[in-house]
Amino acid sequence: MTAVGTAAETDRYVLAMPRPDSPVVLPEWISPGNTHPNSRYQDEVWSMAPLIDNPGTGLVNLHWKNCPGPLRDQVKLVTWTMINGQLRPTYLQTRGVQARSRSGGTDMLATCLEWMRLARWLNERQITSLRACTDTQWRAYAGERMVRVSRDTAAIIAVRLTNLWAYDRLSARPTGITPPPWEAEGVDDFLPPVRTAAGRENTTEPLDPLVLGPLLIWAIRFVDDFADDILAAWAERCRLIAVAAATKATPAGWAGLEEWLLPMVRAGHPLPASSGKREIQVAATYIAALTGSNRGQVWRFVKQHGLAEIAALRPGPCPLRVPVTGQINGKPWREHVDFNEAAELMRNLGTAATIVLLYLTGMRPQEVQGLRSGCCPDPEPGVDAAEGQHLIHSHHYKTVTDDDGNHISAGEVCQVPWVAITPVVHAIRVLERMVPEGELLLGTAHHEFHSRHGYGGALKKTTLALRIEAFVTWVNREAGAQDLSDQAIPNDPHGAIGLGRFRRSLAWHIARRPGGLIALAIQYGHMRTVLDARTSSGYGARGRRGIHAILDVETALAAADTAARLRDRVAAGEKVSGPAARRALTAAAHTPRFEGRIVPRTFARKASTFLARDGIVLYDNPDAFLICAFKHDNALCEPEPGATAPRQYDCRPGCGNAVRTDTHARLLRERADDLDQFAAHTPDPVSKRLRANANRLRETADTHDATAHSAEALT
Repeated sequence: MTAVGTAAETDRYVLAMPRPDSPVVLPEWISPGNTHPNSRYQDEVWSMAPLIDNPGTGLVNLHWKNCPGPLRDQVKLVTWTMINGQLRPTYLQTRGVQARSRSGGTDMLATCLEWMRLARWLNERQITSLRACTDTQWRAYAGERMVRVSRDTAAIIAVRLTNLWAYDRLSARPTGITPPPWEAEGVDDFLPPVRTAAGRENTTEPLDPLVLGPLLIWAIRFVDDFADDILAAWAERCRLIAVAAATKATPAGWAGLEEWLLPMVRAGHPLPASSGKREIQVAATYIAALTGSNRGQVWRFVKQHGLAEIAALRPGPCPLRVPVTGQINGKPWREHVDFNEAAELMRNLGTAATIVLLYLTGMRPQEVQGLRSGCCPDPEPGVDAAEGQHLIHSHHYKTVTDDDGNHISAGEVCQVPWVAITPVVHAIRVLERMVPEGELLLGTAHHEFHSRHGYGGALKKTTLALRIEAFVTWVNREAGAQDLSDQAIPNDPHGAIGLGRFRRSLAWHIARRPGGLIALAIQYGHMRTVLDARTSSGYGARGRRGIHAILDVETALAAADTAARLRDRVAAGEKVSGPAARRALTAAAHTPRFEGRIVPRTFARKASTFLARDGIVLYDNPDAFLICAFKHDNALCEPEPGATAPRQYDCRPGCGNAVRTDTHARLLRERADDLDQFAAHTPDPVSKRLRANANRLRETADTHDATAHSAEALT
């Protein structure tokens, strides 16, 4: 390449002009392990793959046909400058801590697509030069573009449009486009107004408990109960396919077909069949492997005896000869695993393990996609932070940059590992049995069971989201067949399950369901303990701060709701009892009501400060029928040093933080009545324990009635 003018020779941030055959991505920006083909400047399609090392990111292309011809060369040169250039440090200093010298490949693509959108808008108005995009055009375009999106999205668009001007100044042949007016005036006046909580966009709602409960139950059931059967069936299926492919046509094979198939036909039995793309067909591969014949022989035999029509009328199963050990409610979940369903079951097994990882680690989806076999070794006693503790060594990708502020697509290893609770370890072990050693646990090449394309990287977010929906469909079909309608997974009121909602749901359920309204309640308690420790041995580096922010917000929202309910009950005339009653009323009177569901950083900081007010934060514990006015030194649940929330799963009688209202007393008696009903239909030893528990609950309610006071009397 040859520099144009003296600027490129004296200013290292100004790039030389590219030639038609110049690479789209210069060699210095391609990591050593990236082997994706590089496009040329003259190409109509530019691959961004040389810039993408994150296994969870799709390989994307830039199509120049989408840019209008009169402006294409101008936008193309600025795009090439963005891909290979770096913004000046003096420019970045005025942009805030999030500004980067170079962004990642997918972000560059999104930026260029925004530039193309502007180019099409200009072209529609017969403007064929970026230099002609002056203050008037900028204001008109912003007035049309910004009102169609949320305020947060509009702010991102403004940055991308500003970068068109910024990178144009680094080009060897700048177009001379003027800076957008928000460079001088500030961006606030160009952004749409903040929407109310009810109308906010990009909200991430937690999964409904009625959805998450059975979803997690079935996911763990696959991992713990079905995995051995499914993996054995898949191995047998692969063996049969290999046998059929290697077998030559012989007279013995033909005789095997006659001895095995013809008696079935004469007896009127169903024939082994499979569903083809359009119709039911004889299961040729399965039959060939079992009879020692060749696939070609099978099809000739089928044609000679007219078996295709018979199989279509009487399609039969293709049972694999592997034992079934998994059970549902004490009974085998299958009589046999079918040859034709093995691939679907393998896909669902991988999906189930992914659901467990997404939900019970707190990892971001990209962090789960980046996990490799061997990431969670068995601990050596006395070496890890706690004997028997499993740790996950992983990569994280969000906001990873080098010393110059350039985005690192490959991410970096978390300085501190993640803690793996037991279900997570089991899920990782299952995935390790599905992929070769050292490979990505969700590697695409090893999770395409119907066909093997050898694609690189991990299963992408879109694919995983579709597989989760397919998993739900399979579960509901199976629940109907197994007469388990109570374990079906309903539709979530907030839409598709997706991937991003698991992380939010973990924090939501830890904060609001401490006692077990959904599966693995005790594990939530362990996760809370791990998260509250907030030490270098506790949780995964930057990912730890991310999940802590979400957990703090959810806990603050739950505490605010608890305070609001206490205020409402007291206002309705209910009395309050317990050693912390006076403190709880004071806290409720001074606790704000939080609105909205978005988790901006400022709100996360406010939530952390809110929770740090030892002694005046209220935690609802519906399973203990009380409110905990958590004061660390009074707590009998033995919280970790520095913890800002109780171990709600380990609530103990006699604690100095307990508070009850008349509603709690009523619920205690209702629960006691339920236990008495159970006791009437259980054997004597169990019945005695249930009645004793019922009596204890009534005594607690009686104590409340005897000691409760009105708010006026306490304040």
